[in-house]
Amino acid sequence: MKVIRMNLLRATAIGFILVFLIPILPMTQNTAWGEEQKPIQLSKPQIAGNPLMQLLAKRSSSREFSSEPLPVNILSNMLWAASGINRPDGRRTAPTASNRQEMDIYVATAAGLYLYDAKSDLLKPIVAEDIRGLTGTQEFVKEAAVNLIYVADYSRMKSASDEVKNMLAAADTGFISENVYLYCASEGLSTVVRAGIYRPALAKAMGLRPDQKIILAQSVGYPKKQR
Repeated sequence: MKVIRMNLLRATAIGFILVFLIPILPMTQNTAWGEEQKPIQLSKPQIAGNPLMQLLAKRSSSREFSSEPLPVNILSNMLWAASGINRPDGRRTAPTASNRQEMDIYVATAAGLYLYDAKSDLLKPIVAEDIRGLTGTQEFVKEAAVNLIYVADYSRMKSASDEVKNMLAAADTGFISENVYLYCASEGLSTVVRAGIYRPALAKAMGLRPDQKIILAQSVGYPKKQR
C-alpha cells in the first residue's frame, strides 16, 4: 500500500508540474515540438486588374486644395461611400459597434453647415454661415470645398462606459474616414483627416449637445492647380 501511495503522490506531483509549469515556459517553438518557427515570405501585392488594390495604391493625404466647390453628385457619392445605407435593413457602408450607428457626418461648406441624412439622401441645413475656419487649426481648411466633421452621439451608446464609448467612436470614425479616402482616390480628389480642431468653439457654433463629441474632421476638395 505504501508503494501505491508513493506512486500516487509522484503522479500527482508530475500532473501539477504539467498543468502549472508548462504554460509559462517560453514558447519558442510551434505546435510541432522541436521545430523552430520560420518566417513566411509573402508575395508582392497583386495590384493590376484589382480595382480595390489600385485605389489603395492611390490613397494618400494632401493639404493643398482648390476652392472650387464639389458638384452635388460628387458630394452625394462621397457621403454614401462614407456611411450610406447599402442594405435593405438600413445598415451602412461603414461598420459601427453593435450597429449603434452613433456617428453623424456634418458637412461644412462655403454655403453653410449641413447634417448628412443617409435615410433621406439629404443634407439638412444646420448653420447658414461659413464655419470652415473653425473645423481645423491649419489655414488650408478655409480653402477646402468641404470639411467633414465626424460627431459621435453618445446617447446612442447608453450601455457602454465612457472609455468604451471613446474607443468605439474613434474606431468607427476610422472606418468612415477611410471610405472617404478611397472614394477620393477613385475621383482624383484631395483629402486629409485631421485631429487638430477648435473643438469647444466648433461645438458651440454647431449647436452640439453635451453628449455629442467631435472626434475628427476631414477636408475634401479638388487638388490645388499648379501654376
